[in-house]
Amino acid sequence: MPDANGKFVLLTVEEAADRLRIGRTTCFNLIRTGALESVTIGHLRRVPVDALPEYVARLREAHRAA
Repeated sequence: MPDANGKFVLLTVEEAADRLRIGRTTCFNLIRTGALESVTIGHLRRVPVDALPEYVARLREAHRAA
């Protein structure tokens, strides 16, 4: 779904996994545990584009705190 600027605002789980450079199953596990935000549209699962940098920021913060 592109926004007014032609950018996608929702990604498939596969697209999100590709951008994070992780596997599809790992991405689904992150969604299942609530670590990665997702939305359901009908029977489709989508990941908001802005959820990816938020997830990475949380990972970085956790790494710094350790």
